[in-house]
Amino acid sequence: MNRKEYNIAVKDHSGKLYGYCLKYLGNQSDANDIVQDSFERLWKNRKKVEFIKSKSWLFTTAHNALLNFITKKNRITYMPEMSSNQTSRNHADDFEIREMVNRCLATLPPLQKSILLLRDLEGYNYFEIGELLNLSESQVKVYLFRARNKVKKQITKITAMDYVLHA
Repeated sequence: MNRKEYNIAVKDHSGKLYGYCLKYLGNQSDANDIVQDSFERLWKNRKKVEFIKSKSWLFTTAHNALLNFITKKNRITYMPEMSSNQTSRNHADDFEIREMVNRCLATLPPLQKSILLLRDLEGYNYFEIGELLNLSESQVKVYLFRARNKVKKQITKITAMDYVLHA
């Protein structure tokens, strides 16, 4: 990969890579660090990485960096960022919904969480996710199915408890 191709990779993939890392970590600063580190590693390995495979290489590198970050930190606090122009009512509702989703995501194993975020948030297809995470398409489908079921069960439990508490 040459300098021009590297710059194209940065332009084309930085936004989605950042969005994936931000959703996974819930922290802008940490997400920026992971993205920056991934692009730095791409630059250092540019002679080994083909331009056509740069997207897959970046997401795989970021995914591994996320797992290492979580292991080192040993716990993550999920706190979504809120825009200041929301009304207080919408702000409270959004916060509750985001907290519920983040609590459900936090219960997922890292691989299932990554697959769920890549598919449902970033819009990647099964084949692309498989390439990024070195899995077959059928493995991706199984992990995604399990992740969605876990999230669904968690949301059902939370809403049932909320109904009981406020009834």
